[in-house]
Amino acid sequence: MATSDQPVRLDAVTRRYGSRAAAATALDAVTLSFERASFTAVMGPSGSGKSTLLHCAAGLDRPTSGSVRLDGQDLAGLPERALARLRREQVGFVFQSFNLLPELTAAENVALPLRLAGRRPPRGSVARALDEVGLTGRHRARPGQLSGGQQQRVAIARALISQPSVVFADEPTGALDSATAAGILGLLSAAVHGRGTTVVMVTHDPVAAACADRVVFLADGRVAGELRQPSPGAVADRMTRLARPAGTPGTHRTDGPAPATALAGSSW
Repeated sequence: MATSDQPVRLDAVTRRYGSRAAAATALDAVTLSFERASFTAVMGPSGSGKSTLLHCAAGLDRPTSGSVRLDGQDLAGLPERALARLRREQVGFVFQSFNLLPELTAAENVALPLRLAGRRPPRGSVARALDEVGLTGRHRARPGQLSGGQQQRVAIARALISQPSVVFADEPTGALDSATAAGILGLLSAAVHGRGTTVVMVTHDPVAAACADRVVFLADGRVAGELRQPSPGAVADRMTRLARPAGTPGTHRTDGPAPATALAGSSW
């Protein structure tokens, strides 16, 4: 059960796609939790279930079985309208493709989640949000007038404007150069340590993952271990071992799925 210290929890979450005869299992009985004010990276080989895990945790997709709790609410029991409201009020999203509306200014894009929720942004809040991500003076600029890094900064300001409990980021630095990516990761870290936000980030980049407090690894839809206070080298080494077929020299069996009893007490 999610607590005040675990704003997101997945218990035995399985997600299958397709008909029964040809069903593909993207997640296989995954149990994980996230601590409040923590920064977690999720990594794994292609097809390991990273994005599916993020989508189920964020309420963008419903698991085939198992439960997901967000700030204590079981998402399975919520109708679509209530689920959408919960996402607007408690969750922020940052995507690789920025997902800004090109006809809106930076300020209008940031204010959009509040407008969609029928709320008027508090006076000065949008400007402050853009100032905090380093976009002072660019409030009236449209996405086409901004660099990729600046557009992602707008997306982060938009994700944080409603003061969500959790921000889910799907490859937020995937389209950026290394210097720009470092700035974006710094903003996500600042949200964790300055605001107490929980950040969950899917990434393929060991350098990006090493900015997190914790890295959770997936393989074949199951949890395949984790690292605390990771370094880029340690993350890259773990990913290399996960990519090796079973039985290949150098492959460590301890990187296989962790016992459910161990995961139940861990945070993700």
